[in-house]
Amino acid sequence: MFHLQFMSLRMENESDAGVSARAQRKAQDKAKILQRENQRKIFKLVAKILKKQESERTQEESADLLQHRDTVQELSSRQVRRNVLKRKQEEVFDDSEELRFKVGQLAEGVRQAQHLVIYTGAGISTSASIPDYRGPNGVWTLLQKGQPVSSSDLSEAEPTLTHMCIRMLHKEKMVQHVVSQNCDGLHLRSGLPRHALSELHGNMFIEVCTSCSPAREYVRLFDVTERTARHRHGTGRRCVHCGAELGDTIVHFGERGTLEHPLNWRGASEAAERADVILCLGSSLKVLKKYSCLWSMNKPANRRPKLYIVNLQWTPKDDLATLKIHGKCDDVMRVLMEDLNIQIPAYNKMEDPIFSLATPLRLEEEDSHSRKVIAQSAGSEGSREQTGGGAVHGGWFGKGYSKGRTKKKKKV
Repeated sequence: MFHLQFMSLRMENESDAGVSARAQRKAQDKAKILQRENQRKIFKLVAKILKKQESERTQEESADLLQHRDTVQELSSRQVRRNVLKRKQEEVFDDSEELRFKVGQLAEGVRQAQHLVIYTGAGISTSASIPDYRGPNGVWTLLQKGQPVSSSDLSEAEPTLTHMCIRMLHKEKMVQHVVSQNCDGLHLRSGLPRHALSELHGNMFIEVCTSCSPAREYVRLFDVTERTARHRHGTGRRCVHCGAELGDTIVHFGERGTLEHPLNWRGASEAAERADVILCLGSSLKVLKKYSCLWSMNKPANRRPKLYIVNLQWTPKDDLATLKIHGKCDDVMRVLMEDLNIQIPAYNKMEDPIFSLATPLRLEEEDSHSRKVIAQSAGSEGSREQTGGGAVHGGWFGKGYSKGRTKKKKKV
C-alpha cells in the first residue's frame, strides 16, 4: 500500500515538473518575442529621429538617441555600408581625353608583354544585346529592384567588336590565352581557336556525353540548356555512340566544373602561371577573384603579372591594378587597336566556326528543343516558337534569373 502511494506521489511530482518546464519554456519564448518586438520599436523610433536634422529634434528625441547609443551606432554603420555598396555599383566613365591617355598606357603594356592573358566577363557581350548581371540594367540589379527583365533570345547574338579584337590580337601573337566566364559561345564564334580559350562556366552551344571516355562533345546550332538547371544537366538527347543521355556544360553557382572541355582549366591555369600581363575586360571579378590559381597568388607580389582592368564599376582587384580604365569594352578596344595599328576584322556569319563544328540532329531529335537555330544565311534561318515571355531564355541564364530573385533575410 505504501509502495503504491509512493509511486503515485512520484508520478504527480514528475507531472508537475513537466508542466513547470513547459511553462518555463513558453515564458522564455514569450520573453524573446517581446524583446524582439521592443527592439524593432526602438529601431523604428531611432531611425525616424535620425532622418531629422539635428536642429529639428526635440529634447525628448535627443534624449532617446542618448539612451539608445548602440542602436544609433548600428543604424549609422548600416547606412555607411549602404553608401559604400551604392558607390561600388555606380558606373564611372573616364572622359575622352583621359580614356585615350589610359588606353595609350594599356597599348604600351600590350606591346611589352611576353605572355598576355585576357580575362573576360559579361561586359564584353552587352553590345550584342546580352544583358550582364550586376550593371545598372543587369538581370540581378533589375530583379532586386522589383523590375521586370525583358525577353532575350541569346542565340540571336553575334560576336561584338571586342570579341573580334581579341581574336585578332591572338592572331597577331599579342594575346596567348583567353579565360572567359561567359557561356554565350561568342569567343568560339569569333574564330578564336579552341586551344587558346578556356570557357570556365561552359558554353551554351555544347552538350557532352560523360559516359564516353574521353567525354564526347556535340556542338549544336541552338541553345542546348532549355531543360537544364543547377544539378540537373540532362538535355534529353542521347549519345549516338553509347546511348547515354547528353548533358550541358554549364557550371552553375555552387557547382564545380570538372569537364576538360570547354572549361579547359588546365589551359587557364598554365596561361596564368606564365602570364606577365593580365587584361580584364567587362568582368566584375567577384567570381574570378575566388580562383587563386588565376592570380599567381603563390608568387611574391613583385613577381605577379601586371593587371589592367577595363570596367565601369568597382572591382575587388582595383587596388592591385597597374591601371583601371573606366570605359565600355568596345570603346576601349577600338582605341587600343588604333594605337597598335591593327585593323579590326568584321564578323562574317558565313565564316562562323560553329557551322563546321556542329553535329546535326538525328531525325528523331528534330523536336527535342524549341530554341531558334542559327543559320548561315537569313533565308534558311530556322525559327522556333519561343516560350516564357518576359523571362530570359536559356537554362544557364535562367539560374542567374533565379539567383536575382532570391530575397535576403531582413535584419532587425
